[in-house]
Amino acid sequence: MTSHVIVQAAVEGYVDEAVLGRVAGAVGAGLGIVYGKRGKHHLKNKIHGYCAAARHWPWVVLVDLDHDASCAPDLRQSWLPGGAHALCFRVAVRAVEAWLLADWERFSRFFGIPVSLIPRNVEALNDPKGTVVELARQSRRSAVREDMVPRPGSGRREGPLYTSRLIEFVRDTSGGWRPGLAVQRSDSLSRCFRALDRLVQELADDRS
Repeated sequence: MTSHVIVQAAVEGYVDEAVLGRVAGAVGAGLGIVYGKRGKHHLKNKIHGYCAAARHWPWVVLVDLDHDASCAPDLRQSWLPGGAHALCFRVAVRAVEAWLLADWERFSRFFGIPVSLIPRNVEALNDPKGTVVELARQSRRSAVREDMVPRPGSGRREGPLYTSRLIEFVRDTSGGWRPGLAVQRSDSLSRCFRALDRLVQELADDRS
């Protein structure tokens, strides 16, 4: 699909950028400059600037719920107590990795993990990133285990190429993530789709 609407964005990290790009593309939009990518704390410190920018250009901010609030509306309220009608603020429950796991057939095939091991209720996961790492630990492919599982004594939560592997999965349109299918299995992803679609339609109507 050709993107006729360009939106500016801010995200926590590079995986989020790739995911948001696929979602935007699915509703007929493209991403312009993507800000942030330095973690949630940095994003929160900049949120009011993004709100101000959204008055002049379409903007979307994507953050993980993690355990910072009990639900997405509570997180939004804590970040934007005064509201932000111009800003498209979306929350992944509890992390963007859950959206990727929602396409469990492709996730299984891409990473060499038995499909029976992949949880079905992805939004009920306590720690989606930790789940992905533990699944990678059980991969039939040694390269996946080496890239995505932290090395003993490293003190890291994930392996050295965890991010690169997930981005590869997200961007592979032939054998990787299918956002159009995953949206049927994740409520927060579905809400993100609908919000971006409304934004695109509003902009298209303004231009017509």
